[in-house]
Amino acid sequence: MKTAVIILAAGKGTRMKSEKVKVLHEIGGKSLLYYVLEASRKLEVDKTIIVVGHQANTVKEAFPWRDVVFVEQKEQLGTGHAVMQAEKALKGFKGNILILSGDVPLITVETLRGLIDVHSKSRATLTVLTTEPENPYGYGRIIKDSKGNIKKIVEEKDASVAEKKVREINSGIYCVPSEFLFKALKEITPKNVQKEYYLTDIVGIAVKEKKKAATHKTLDFKEVMGINSRLELAEAELIQRTRTLGELMKNGVTIIDPVCTYISPSVRISADTIVFPGSMISGETVIGKGTVIGPGCVISDAKIGDAVNIKAYSVIDKSEIEDGAFIGPMAHVRPESVIKKGAHIGNFVEVKKSKIGEGSKANHLTYIGDATIGKGVNIGAGTITCNYDGVKKHQTIIEDNVFVGSDTQLVAPVRIGKGSLIGAGTTVTEDVPEGSLVLSRVRQLTKEGLAKKYLRRKA
Repeated sequence: MKTAVIILAAGKGTRMKSEKVKVLHEIGGKSLLYYVLEASRKLEVDKTIIVVGHQANTVKEAFPWRDVVFVEQKEQLGTGHAVMQAEKALKGFKGNILILSGDVPLITVETLRGLIDVHSKSRATLTVLTTEPENPYGYGRIIKDSKGNIKKIVEEKDASVAEKKVREINSGIYCVPSEFLFKALKEITPKNVQKEYYLTDIVGIAVKEKKKAATHKTLDFKEVMGINSRLELAEAELIQRTRTLGELMKNGVTIIDPVCTYISPSVRISADTIVFPGSMISGETVIGKGTVIGPGCVISDAKIGDAVNIKAYSVIDKSEIEDGAFIGPMAHVRPESVIKKGAHIGNFVEVKKSKIGEGSKANHLTYIGDATIGKGVNIGAGTITCNYDGVKKHQTIIEDNVFVGSDTQLVAPVRIGKGSLIGAGTTVTEDVPEGSLVLSRVRQLTKEGLAKKYLRRKA
């Protein structure tokens, strides 16, 4: 049977105390809504609808995905009213509808599959995902009859004293046929303390019509935990991080100290790589096998090869590091850089939008920007490429096997020919032919004994 997903993401999230709409707050470098969407995508559903409200345009811009349809809930009149907004987008659809909450990021695809499977096998008209937290306060209670069949869901503010003692709660996740869903929604009324259209009322409607309403219970309450505050956001961050690190370690990655290591779930790391404490790896980063990530490194959206050695406190952003390269300590590889096989980028070296050739080295205190550097090049300490003239950025090209002495300025645009030698302290302003020696120093002047006279005068 076909399946569509409706994700409720219209709420502001007042308790977050934020100008940002709740579903765009992040854990593990991704928004809460992102995780719910990813789980639904893995189900390979036929259609995905997101109901937006507060900051609707901002949410839409965050997910410019072709397989997602947005509908707007202009008035916040409850969860039932939110689902009503999806009816037009699902016109003609016949099948099951899975209703999810955009602020429940820890839900797993396995649990959702289990819910759909129970719904199908039990031939229920409606199936609710439930759980039993230690403290059910604030959640809608699952009220069942003596035979264990669900009778209704009662919200905390509408529950009696006896009903509040029930521990089984509604997760806000449902599986229900489209035909029944939109028919039942037309029957619900806002006759409750909140004066809202409760989605939970469709359970009572199913029972009244003597249709089967089933439940599927997950043993992990945290999986269906809604994020409503900064405290819950931090708790979800920790849970997600623990899951991510656990999967990496199961697949052969060494995490020296999981408590102090931060890796986004979108990151891919191969076996036998070692990650030291304090490192933060995020985005769509891919890391090969046998690589070492030293302490305190910050890596985002990077492609890193095999057997790379990234030493302490280095920063790599939107760049590629090939096999066997050495980075750091305290190096900064900025976006659109490529560090080729076996190259060395040392301490306090900054590389921006540049290609560093195989086996080339820039080991100390250097800035390389908008440059293409060939194979086997040595860049001396204190060298800078002067790439910006105040209006435009210009290219520096250094061909293979060039030796650049310390404290050299390469004023772009400039090309250094293959096998050339650039003396320390030189300012290069013109292209250098292949195999040349370039010097542009002021001639040294030595006055013997003058220092002694100066010191005596000073005394």
